[in-house]
Amino acid sequence: MKRGRRAKSRVPAPTAQKSPGLRHRLHEILEHGSVGTPASRIVNAAFVTLILVNVTAVVLESVPDLAQRYGTLFFAIEIVSLVVFTLEYLLRLWIAGAHNVRVGVSPWRAPLAYAASFGGIVDLLSVLPFWLALVLPFDLRAILVLRVFRFLKLARHSLGVRSLLDALYQERWPLAGCVVIFFGTTLLSGSLMYLIERHVQPEKFGTIPLAMWWAVTTLGTTGYGDVVPVTGLGRILAAATIMMALAMIALPVGLVATAFADQIHKRDFVVTWGMVARVPLFASLGATEIANVMRLLSSNAYGPGDVIARRGEQAESMFFIASGEVEIELKDGARRLGPGHFFGEVSVLRKARRSATVTAVSRCNLLVLNAADLRMLMEQDERIADGMRKVTRERLGRELVTEGGDIIEEEGEPTGRS
Repeated sequence: MKRGRRAKSRVPAPTAQKSPGLRHRLHEILEHGSVGTPASRIVNAAFVTLILVNVTAVVLESVPDLAQRYGTLFFAIEIVSLVVFTLEYLLRLWIAGAHNVRVGVSPWRAPLAYAASFGGIVDLLSVLPFWLALVLPFDLRAILVLRVFRFLKLARHSLGVRSLLDALYQERWPLAGCVVIFFGTTLLSGSLMYLIERHVQPEKFGTIPLAMWWAVTTLGTTGYGDVVPVTGLGRILAAATIMMALAMIALPVGLVATAFADQIHKRDFVVTWGMVARVPLFASLGATEIANVMRLLSSNAYGPGDVIARRGEQAESMFFIASGEVEIELKDGARRLGPGHFFGEVSVLRKARRSATVTAVSRCNLLVLNAADLRMLMEQDERIADGMRKVTRERLGRELVTEGGDIIEEEGEPTGRS
């Protein structure tokens, strides 16, 4: 059998794409954060670290002894933070006008939309106080405390904080209902306790507002102990109020916990969707078809140096590279594959063993598809089958795979090919 030309050390991408502009590149780095490219993850981690260091410095600076001893360090941290956060704010204003960044908003109005958003307001408050302190002539030490607003920037850079805020927003109306119920229960318990205890303890229950303070501390399960009923009927009412307090606390906690779990599930779904959509083999599929493919895929993350597939093991699944780079150790040298490539498909279809070890070169996000599901997808969708056969033929031509298949070692009898 005639072999094709020898492969180069790196395999070209399956499809040639035009390099994105600087604005789109910055948008990808700043907006995608911990679920984006390695560059965006590094920038996101740097922002989180700077926010935590800055907020810690603001708090410690309020201690006179520490402010006198480490004043220069605190000032240096503030200057660095001011420059970085100001540059971030200006860049976000600029990238807000990038194409398809804000659907339904014209490019010239997009920066205004960002500036008026919650994130834009937080970003502005993160730098505005110090600039005012530098420009205005009077003492603005009290205003400088507003630098703690930088802590709210974690909502953008931390998936956990963002998911919690999304959960609170999603359940805002049920939570508002809980507040109304709490206020109504406070009013009812306070009024009844006022009627029962007002003559016995006029200094503590002589008015309904005083009695409501007792109700608030009891329903909030705080119970300071400064105000307690002394009559038998008052204690019975107090016991009933404590029982109602359990429901007062459990109801909003249950709502937030359920909504938070839903947000985490949605984010996992969105991340997996993005990974699938970036694989060229699935690029032509519609939303429903991608959703069907997602149900068959599992997502695995590998760190640099992790072994993904080992020589000699039975091939039971194939892999799609959503991000990162892997290295395949073949007999004639190492080959590297990047985002959009897949490997292991021929060995899976032929039920063979791997003849090479695949190692993660950088942090990788891979989508894993087992053998039975691969065959089913190829039978159900001819586009996937054609794409699989096309890439396999190209790899055979470049000698990226053995004659028997992709990084495999055939078992059993020969296939009968010449």
